[in-house]
Amino acid sequence: MTSVSALIDRIVAAIDSVDGVYPAVPMGLQNSQWLPWNAGSAAVDLDDTVVQIRVVAASLPLWPLLHELDAAIRPLLDETPWAAARLRVHVVDLHTDVFTDHSDPDHDPGP
Repeated sequence: MTSVSALIDRIVAAIDSVDGVYPAVPMGLQNSQWLPWNAGSAAVDLDDTVVQIRVVAASLPLWPLLHELDAAIRPLLDETPWAAARLRVHVVDLHTDVFTDHSDPDHDPGP
């Protein structure tokens, strides 16, 4: 059986493995090398019936990203007390890269 902290670390690694999203961590912890734990773990909550993750989306559309997150995280919950839990993904922010699509000539930001 996996410890809770090890499972959370594996979930954070799974989030990191999906292009276009990253764990949402509290302000000030994003680049904290001094923390004795993975700052991304702040983006994961394990409840008896729900596993909740908070992410920042850096690409659109969201629907494929959510499916990819589900595919990356759901297998990690097998053989754990959260195997039957619902996975709830909260997209808490959009990265500015979402709004910088240079392929749209009608919305060219200029020189």
